[in-house]
Amino acid sequence: MARDDQQGRDETAEERADRHWSDLLQELRVSQTGVQLLAAFLVSLPFQSRFTDLDAFQQRWYVGVLGLALLTLGVTLAPVAIHRRVFGGGAKPELVEAAHVLTGLALGLIALLLAGVAFLAVDVALGRTEAVVAGCVSLLVLLVLLVGIPRLVARDADDRV
Repeated sequence: MARDDQQGRDETAEERADRHWSDLLQELRVSQTGVQLLAAFLVSLPFQSRFTDLDAFQQRWYVGVLGLALLTLGVTLAPVAIHRRVFGGGAKPELVEAAHVLTGLALGLIALLLAGVAFLAVDVALGRTEAVVAGCVSLLVLLVLLVGIPRLVARDADDRV
């Protein structure tokens, strides 16, 4: 058996790939559900009576955010589609690597999506200046949570090894 020094486990490459795939699936389940709910909500907005009250900029921003939501949803679903295609073909390590890259991309898209939604909601509720502040603050907070803190945790883990 190969030794995975980072995890302190004795496992074969196949066992490690299976474990990593299971871990990625759990992460994707969480993010996928949130993105699906947000996308469903966004899709329903034009059917609300007040949607026509949005100015042209807000309507275009909405379309952009909707497109971003659908793109994000596609990126979170892509690892499942890859798995369906290579299932049983012995390509689990390649699947795990592709899913790892796509999950990182999905997190970045989720941050942009949430900041875009914050901008739109605050623009409708308060105004454009407040929306810019809300969107920028949201994006900054999400970058800290999704990029900064994971890097600190990884650095601390590397220091322990």
